[in-house]
Amino acid sequence: MRLITLSLAALLLLIQYPLWLGKGGWLRVWDLDNQVVAAQQKNEELKARNAKLNSEVQDLKEGTEAVEERARFELGMIKADEIFVQVLDGNGKPPMTADAQPAARN
Repeated sequence: MRLITLSLAALLLLIQYPLWLGKGGWLRVWDLDNQVVAAQQKNEELKARNAKLNSEVQDLKEGTEAVEERARFELGMIKADEIFVQVLDGNGKPPMTADAQPAARN
C-alpha cells in the first residue's frame, strides 16, 4: 500500500513539473506577460514622443511661429525693432535652464 502511495505521489510531481517549470509553464507565461506589459509601456512612451515630434514637424512646415521661436531661444535672435533684456541671477550670470545646461565633456 505504501509503495502505491509513493508511486502516485511521484507521478503527481512528474505531471506538475511541465505545468510549473516547462516550456509553456505558468512561470514562463508570467515572465512573458511581464515582458509584454513592459513593451506596451515603452510603445506608449514612444508613440507620445513621435506625436510630439510630428506636431513639431507640422509646425515647422506650416507656420513661421515655430521657426521664430527656435531662432529666439536657440540662436538668441531678435527682431529689428525689439530691445533685448537679459535677467541675471544673484551671481551676475544668466540663469541656467534645462536646455542651456553645458554638455558633459570626457
